[in-house]
Amino acid sequence: MRQFFTAAAIMVVALASSGFTQSSSNASQKESLVTTHARGTFEIQMTPQPFDDKADEGLGRFIGVKQIHGDLEGTSKVHMLTAGDPKKGSAGYVAMEKVTGTLNGRSGSFILQHSATMTRGAQHLVITVVPDSGTDQLTGLSGTFTIIIADGKHSYDFEYTLPKAP
Repeated sequence: MRQFFTAAAIMVVALASSGFTQSSSNASQKESLVTTHARGTFEIQMTPQPFDDKADEGLGRFIGVKQIHGDLEGTSKVHMLTAGDPKKGSAGYVAMEKVTGTLNGRSGSFILQHSATMTRGAQHLVITVVPDSGTDQLTGLSGTFTIIIADGKHSYDFEYTLPKAP
């Protein structure tokens, strides 16, 4: 099972080192919304989880705990499924991540949805805020989250839109 996590990790590192970026576009933004970027660093610890059935061989399952610093300060818990062939440089992962903390002074929680594939080294990664998942002062949050890995360190660029504070 470890090889499948390795494939997913290789994919994330390859995405980051390739300079891959994500962007969102919403041409018809309302005046009451503010679009900005949050940037910072994070540490993550991934723990493999067992499957209940031999039929699930070939898949990896992980739970991650993330400490986030910078414009977004908080913690998150990630539930990830992976599969892949590291020898061929191909892998995929999907994940749901609940983030709780403060985003540029506004507190609450929200959910990030991850979807990534790597086909023989060609990468595609999308991490977006699940619509209507923002709570408290983060109600109405939308956006895309970019993971950057350089020199073994993780950072992020979070382009988001949020209604103006009352």
